[in-house]
Amino acid sequence: MEFTQMLTQNHEFRRLYSKGASVVTPFMVVYCRRRGTSENRLGITVSAKIGNAVVRNKIRRRLKEIYRLGEMRLAPGFDIVVVARFAAVGAPYKKLEATFFYAAKKLSMLRREEAL
Repeated sequence: MEFTQMLTQNHEFRRLYSKGASVVTPFMVVYCRRRGTSENRLGITVSAKIGNAVVRNKIRRRLKEIYRLGEMRLAPGFDIVVVARFAAVGAPYKKLEATFFYAAKKLSMLRREEAL
């Protein structure tokens, strides 16, 4: 992730949950908020209710890879948090990818040429 840092602080996640815009899909909830910088910050949350550590890490790795491969399609300057939902456990990779970019389009996070 060349142009992205990871969100790690609890207060940063809470700020996005309370003040950010969100899109709810069957596989994930995506929160975002504009920062006005030249890079994005990403946070991924997978609840313990979803499964054991192996399952949670698999979902986390998939979501991180979807973001990494599509990073150039996203406009810079956002804080982004992706919260996985239970349906993401058995979802195919392509569906997760399509869902993430659907949410990004709804939140106006895509670059100008991608949004058209």
